[in-house]
Amino acid sequence: MITTGSGEFVYRERKAWGKLPEGWQFDEVADVAVDSHDRLFVLARGDHPVVILDREGTYMGAWGEGRFVRPHGLHIGPDDTVYIVDDKGHAVHRYTASGEPLMSIDCRDNPSKTGYILNRQDTVLIGGGPFNRPTGVALAADGGLYVSDGYGNARI
Repeated sequence: MITTGSGEFVYRERKAWGKLPEGWQFDEVADVAVDSHDRLFVLARGDHPVVILDREGTYMGAWGEGRFVRPHGLHIGPDDTVYIVDDKGHAVHRYTASGEPLMSIDCRDNPSKTGYILNRQDTVLIGGGPFNRPTGVALAADGGLYVSDGYGNARI
């Protein structure tokens, strides 16, 4: 078992934590977040993109099937809305905790023209209007939305 930290901040690995339905597994987990009800939201690149577990690891539900090209970032707002960044879909989406869509900024058909070439590190030549493979999202206290657009762009 792996243990790290000290004092009141000691963390231990729990390999058997989290119970998924039979035949399910986590495929390439991209991000996790916890809401105000201590539910863990797991964002994965697989058959079930958003899986919800309670604090004991008991499966509570899943949603997002067929909605994303490649989910990348997850953020839970103070009102428990769920923000998901889809890097290859060039989009940021906002959902209720149960998966009902509330908002999308979707540039899938028209990503910004930055000179970016997939798998080349030196190809972002200029920053451009949203998005070209965004990676994450954060909320300001005033409700402002900040999006990191760093794979295929050079902007916030």
